[in-house]
Amino acid sequence: MKRRNVTVLALPGVIGLDVAIPVQVFGSDPHYELTVCAQQGSVPVTGGGLTVTADAGLEALEGAGTVIVPGYDDVGTPLASEVVDALRAAHSRGARMVSICTGAFALAAAGLLDGRPATTHWQHTAELSARYPRVRVLPNCLYVDDGDILTSAGVTAGVDLCLHLIRGDEGAAAANSCARALVAPPRRAGGQAQYIERLRPEATGDLLGPLREWMLGNLTHQLDVDTLAGRVHLSRRTFLRRFREETGTSPMAWLTSARLDRARELLETTTVPVEHLGRHTGLGSTATVRAAFHRHLGTSPREYRALFRHRGETAGP
Repeated sequence: MKRRNVTVLALPGVIGLDVAIPVQVFGSDPHYELTVCAQQGSVPVTGGGLTVTADAGLEALEGAGTVIVPGYDDVGTPLASEVVDALRAAHSRGARMVSICTGAFALAAAGLLDGRPATTHWQHTAELSARYPRVRVLPNCLYVDDGDILTSAGVTAGVDLCLHLIRGDEGAAAANSCARALVAPPRRAGGQAQYIERLRPEATGDLLGPLREWMLGNLTHQLDVDTLAGRVHLSRRTFLRRFREETGTSPMAWLTSARLDRARELLETTTVPVEHLGRHTGLGSTATVRAAFHRHLGTSPREYRALFRHRGETAGP
C-alpha cells in the first residue's frame, strides 16, 4: 500500500495543540506517512515549557503531498524568506496546502490565499482580512475547502478538517474510525459557524453608543429604524449611515445579533425553555428563534445548550 505523504511545518511559536492534531491524526494512520519539519532543528511552543523537535528541515516540503501549517503565536512577525519560498514551491509542485488556526497567516504571507476563500480562528479573522485584503476571509466557518488549499478555524476545527481530509482520501469508514479513536464527532460541515464569543460587532465610534446601550436594555421591545432614529433625533437616512459607520452593519442586523447573544447566554446559564427564548429576547416565535440559530450559528438552540450549558445554571433569566 502506497502511503500518502503529509508534512507538518512547525513555525516558531507554534501552538501546541494545533501541531499535535495532525501528528495524532495522521501519525497513527497506516494510510499516511507523517513528517514534522522546521527551518531549524527544534521549535519553541508558544506558552513555554515545550519544544517541537523536527524530523527534517524545509527540504521535506519538496516531496510532500500535503503540507499542514499549524497555528503559531506571532503572526505579526514576517516569515523567513526561506519559509515563504518553500511554501510557494510546494504549492507550485502540486502539494495540497492546509492550515490550522493562525497557520492561515503563513499561507497568506506566501500569497497562496490571494483571491481565495479562507478562514482562521474567529479572534484573528479581522486581522487576517486587514493584513491581507486580497484574501476572501470567511469568519464564521469551521473550515474552508477550496480544492488544493484548505484552511480551518482554531483548535477542534483542526480535528474536523483533518477528518475531512481523510474522508476525501480514504472514505467515510476510515474517517469515522479515526473519529472514534479521537472520541470526536465523525463529521461537522465546514460551513457550520464558529462559536464566537459575541455575534454583535464591536463599535468603532461612540456617538450612538448610548442608543446601543438602550437597545441592549430593551431587546424584548418591538423596535424599528424610525423609532431608533427618532430617539437620537436623526433623519432615517443619516441614522442608517452613522450606525453603519460605527458598527459596520445595519441597526436591525445589529439588533438581531444582540438578541442572539442574549439567547445564547440564557441557554448557557439558565434552564429557560427553548420555547420561551423568543419572549425573553425579542426574537419572536420558536420557529423564528430556530431559524435564526441555524442561519447565524449553524445549529439549533437545543444543540447549542447541550454543548455549552454551564453547571451553575439558574431557573430563570
